This record gives sequence, C-alpha cells and structure tokens, in this order.
Amino acid sequence: MREASEMRFDLQVISSWIEPGSRVLDLGCGRGDLLLHLQHGKQVRGVGIELDEDKAAFCISQGLSVLHGDFIEEVSDYPENHFDYIVLSQTLQQVYDPEKLLQVLLTVGSKVIVSFPNFSHWRVRLQLLLTGAAPRNEQFPYEWHNTPNIRIITLKDFRIFVRRIHGVILKKVAISSHHHETKGAVVSRLPNWRSTYGIFMIAGGSKAAPSVYDPNWSAAEAGEEAGR
Repeated sequence: MREASEMRFDLQVISSWIEPGSRVLDLGCGRGDLLLHLQHGKQVRGVGIELDEDKAAFCISQGLSVLHGDFIEEVSDYPENHFDYIVLSQTLQQVYDPEKLLQVLLTVGSKVIVSFPNFSHWRVRLQLLLTGAAPRNEQFPYEWHNTPNIRIITLKDFRIFVRRIHGVILKKVAISSHHHETKGAVVSRLPNWRSTYGIFMIAGGSKAAPSVYDPNWSAAEAGEEAGR
C-alpha cells in the first residue's frame, strides 16, 4: 500500500478530509494513488474514471475499480447522492464547461473536493507584469498554444463561482507545493497571493451546513465582490 506521505501533497490533504468507509468517486484518477491509499487505509468503496487507457489498465492491475473513459460523459450515469465524496484533483482547469460539470457532481455526490493551480500566485503576477507573456512555471509548464489548461482559476474566482451556483464551501485550504511533489505547506496568510494550489470541499446549498468562519481567509473574502 502506498503511504500517504508518498502521494502528491494535495492528495494527502484530500485524503485527510475523507471519512473511513465512504463511497468515493475519483475523476481523472491517474494511476490510482489516492484510491489505492483510501481503499487500504480507510476502507472506502472507491471507483475511478480515467481517460488514459494505460493508466486505467494500471489501476485495474492494482485491484482498483476504474473505468476507462471520459468522466464528463460517464459521471451523469450515476444516480443522485450515489457517492459521499467526488474528487476532482488538478483537472478543473481543463474542463470545457465547469459550471455544468459541478452541477452534475453536486447532484451525484454529497460532497465534491476540488483542487486546482492558483493563477494569482505572486510569481505568476510578476512574470506577466515584467514579461508581458503568458506565465510558465511548475504549475503552468506549457506554452499558450499547447496547454491542456483552458481555464485560469484563482482562489477568489472559485469562491465567487461556488456562491453563483448556489453551493456552500465546507472546507478550504491553500497550499504551497509543486505539481507532483509529495511535500508542501499550508498557506494561512494572503492565500490568494502566496499559494500555488487551492483545495475546496463544496456541497449543494440544500445539503450543506453553513460555512465555518475562518479568520485566515476573512480579509480576502470580505472584499472579493468589489474586484481584484
């Protein structure tokens, strides 16, 4: 079994949020690191969907229940509230219609956990200011013309978006870590400026308890509707 410390750092955080024995759907599950850990460490009933045929085959060889296919097409086949958690890690920025997808996920799952690279990190802002060119770094390693990322997302944008689709943020954390690194740190102060990734747990408004007040994020949230 892969230890939690051997997984990508954002997956370590996501794993810590998932209750033992839960029903979990991992969208774009890759080689199944998260599912394998949850299955053995927390006895979850997990299912994955992976577009890459080789990665899906590897997951199956590890004893995981993984479908090969496009999760945007496959996920709508599940009944309402079929999963306790649906995980969408480092993939939202590649989704053509994120609003439609998240509306479906909030129907199929009780809670949805999303992680994505934060485009408002200070190095991204500085690079754009000084060079006038599309930023490239560990989180955004591609040129503008060959990137799979068709959305640029900031922590502030995502919080506003969740309210717009009548969702509720149950948990949130900003982290500093590189794309596939196993080590990282939680960013408490100025998260929209200093974090490389954001991780959110959301639910539909009718399913969720009120969001918990977090003083580390309050300053950013208080003025977010007024602009950047």
